[in-house]
This record gives sequence, C-alpha cells and structure tokens, in this order.
Amino acid sequence: MSAGLDAPSASDKPSDGALATASLGTRGGAEAPVALPEAAKELASAATPGSSAYKIGPLDLLEISVFKVAELSKSVQVADVGTINFPLVGEVQAAGRTPQEVERDLTKKLGAKYLQSPQVTVLVKEYNSQRVTVEGAVKKPGVYPLRGPTTLLQSIALAEGLDKATASGDIVVFRSTAGKRAAARFEIDAIRSGTSENPTLVAGDVVVVADSAIKTAFSNFMKAIPAAGAFALFF
Repeated sequence: MSAGLDAPSASDKPSDGALATASLGTRGGAEAPVALPEAAKELASAATPGSSAYKIGPLDLLEISVFKVAELSKSVQVADVGTINFPLVGEVQAAGRTPQEVERDLTKKLGAKYLQSPQVTVLVKEYNSQRVTVEGAVKKPGVYPLRGPTTLLQSIALAEGLDKATASGDIVVFRSTAGKRAAARFEIDAIRSGTSENPTLVAGDVVVVADSAIKTAFSNFMKAIPAAGAFALFF
C-alpha cells in the first residue's frame, strides 16, 4: 500500500523478484490464480498523499510561499479545470503535476520578469481531490475526502465507527493499480493491539468492513488474501 504497509511474513514471501499465487476459487472448473506481490508499497506510491510523487488534483488546496516576498505567499485552491491563478504569472497548470513541478514552473516564470533568483515552495495543504469509499458494517457508509495522510482506522472513524452488532472484525481494502484490481485483508483487533500495522490509504481505495454475511459469501476469496497487508492482485 503506502509506506505504512507490511510486506508479507517470512512464511508468505516469494523469492526476490518473483510472485507467489493463491486461489480465488474456480472459474469454469479451473482455479483462478492471484499474484501476491512481495511489497505493497510500490503499487501506488504516486497516488499516496504526502509522497514526493503525489500528483495534485482539482480542488486540492496548495500552500505557496516565496522566500522573503510575503505578498506572494498564500493558499490557493486548484480549479476544476486543474489550474491555479497566481499573482504576476496568471494561470498555471497544477493538476496532474507534483508540487515540485509546480515549484519549478513558478520559479521560472517569476524569475523571468519579476524576481531575482526566487525561492518558491509548494505544499499540498488539503488533499480534496482524493476520495476513499467506506462501506459494509460501519455506521455511516459513504465516500470521504482524504485531507492528508489517512489511516485505515481513521477512515472507519470518518464513517462513525463500526456497526458493532454486525461487524466481523475483518476488513478488506480494494485498490486499482495500473489497470488491475488488488485486495488486502486486515484484522481490526490486531491493528488496535499494535500487532498489525495501521495502513495509510490512497485515493480511490474502497474499504469494506465485513459482516458475517459478507464473510460467509466470500469465504474462499477472504482465505486467498493473507492478513496484515499483503496484496492479492486479481483481474
């Protein structure tokens, strides 16, 4: 997942550079293999809020500062069309670019006509373009914005906590990466006790808190996904 996710345990790890497989059940009588990557971190670092590869999106709030030029230091929101309007330079494309790329663009444009060797810093203050879905045995299922790095337990808190009457304690996080779907299983009691990491979510994640009905209906699928954050890819 993000930097907070565990790799599979030593007993589950494939050899370096290899992929292990597990069964998701049958399709037309044949077992459907699922690839288990050794490290989940590489799956979506470019989408992780706070990472250097994070791509800015519409409605994100940027904190822009120009060293020793207070009047040019301000918060600006990325428009629906993906641009920001900055003093002196006008519209600048922000969506789809990293904060460092926007920094370089503003530095170049300010330095061309207005300032000598400007030092520009761009930080993402609010990740409003990023959303996660929380559903299943929670009190308030829905789609929630990521306003910064958000852990799995924090996403459940956004949904007003578990529905204790139905929640089974198992959570599955679904993710799309490079056109493929992946899933990782977590146990909420293990996270709370500190024996399992509380993973950081990324934009587009779907968190499903299983109840007894879900757990029964997808029992083969749940067994195919190792606990503690090892991702199983399926197609």
